Amino acid sequence: MTNQVKEDIAIVGAGPVGSLLAVMLARKGYKIDLFESRPDSRSKALYQGKSINLALSDRGWLALKAIGLDEEIRAQAIPMTCRMIHALDGSLTRQPYGRDNQAIWSVSRAGINEQLITLAEQQAGVEVHFEHKLTGLDFDSGTCSFDISGKESVDYHRELIFGADGTFSKVRRLAQELPGERISYSLDYMPQTYIELTIPANSDGSFMMEKNALHIWPRKNFMLIALPNPDGSFTCTLFMDLQGELSFQSLDDEVKVSHFFREYFPDAMPLLIDPVATFMAKAPSPLCLVHIDPWVIRDKVALIGDAAHAMVPFYGQGMNCGFEDCRVLAELVEEHQHHWGEILPAYQQARKENCDAIIELAKRNFVEMSDLAGDARFLLRKKIEAKFSEMHPELWIPLYSMVTFSPELPYAQALAIGEVQKEIMDEVMNLPDIEQNWQADCTYRLLYQLAQEKLTANILPETVSNPLSPGLSPTLSKKKEVKA
Repeated sequence: MTNQVKEDIAIVGAGPVGSLLAVMLARKGYKIDLFESRPDSRSKALYQGKSINLALSDRGWLALKAIGLDEEIRAQAIPMTCRMIHALDGSLTRQPYGRDNQAIWSVSRAGINEQLITLAEQQAGVEVHFEHKLTGLDFDSGTCSFDISGKESVDYHRELIFGADGTFSKVRRLAQELPGERISYSLDYMPQTYIELTIPANSDGSFMMEKNALHIWPRKNFMLIALPNPDGSFTCTLFMDLQGELSFQSLDDEVKVSHFFREYFPDAMPLLIDPVATFMAKAPSPLCLVHIDPWVIRDKVALIGDAAHAMVPFYGQGMNCGFEDCRVLAELVEEHQHHWGEILPAYQQARKENCDAIIELAKRNFVEMSDLAGDARFLLRKKIEAKFSEMHPELWIPLYSMVTFSPELPYAQALAIGEVQKEIMDEVMNLPDIEQNWQADCTYRLLYQLAQEKLTANILPETVSNPLSPGLSPTLSKKKEVKA
């Protein structure tokens, strides 16, 4: 492959990531065939039983801005500036996500997907093929075989193929079957599974709860969350173990389910649409973690989005991470002047470590959301961090803000900095009478000293420029070596 020839590209999977990738590569002059096994969701509803909204944050917005779709999507999204924690006694605690009304945004899964597909269809050189189910893939010749609507088979030959076909990717499964390939792979099911419930709008279309918040009912080993929709409703998700003493399987009749909701979600139960019948009628959906190495197979096929790095939803970064994959890949196309022999290895090197980091962070965050979010010492810890960050933003930004609101800071570096911050905060929280003295000057002098010693010395030994500072450049974030 040379930089004089624009290869024809197949993208398997027309979800949000595949559709965004099609737009970005088409605008760089490539002919794109975008294949989707399902019917066109714009003419047939596809999302029953799955989350109808997602959390979009700065990494996702940066990718959407690159194709000029950010403002159109923002007009239909709802900013969530805080977590609203619902205690068992019905009391509410507001936990801001960041500073100055920083927000994550509730967006429609179907809506954003359909907007991206429509934009892809408008690009010169893009053809979208619905109801094309991948059945075979020759990784050497680039020949893809599809069943069309279950009636006939057709082959397409393309120079490059991207598997953007999600957590249970067919492209990935076919790669694992290749003889002689050394592919490391794991798909781990989490103990938690989930079902969707709904809180409707009031009769006048207004919201029954605070609109601009992600609502959480943390109950240690399980939790309920709710995200707002433009029509005034909330999409709720109940996360709970599939098996065990208190689990989806143990709640096997209406009496048990009714008692469960009355005991653990007394303020939510009157708001939910028929929660007992809905619970009994729905089979819980799994949550999975996917790790695979390599992402690039035989220099012709590459994985992207959930096909490469499916994660649990507890950091709200699944779609954001997939969109970042696309943005980074598009930048590498220019950086390497369309030399795909250089682009694909650089893409894997740039993304693999970072995606492993956010998978780990997302897994950990279930504990924070379901248990620690209602813990008094955890909330105090967050208060101290927030105050110190306001005092010294050049030295300390909380981990959540680094991941969510610092789109040019790589996930792996955020994780490494977060580990050092955790060590520092553990030491601070062990101070005598910290509950009474948390606002004392001596507490923040110690924090400053520890941050200078552990963060500045270990993470930024070669520069006075802090990677936590606003306006971080991608070049700086790539060059700095993290020694956490």
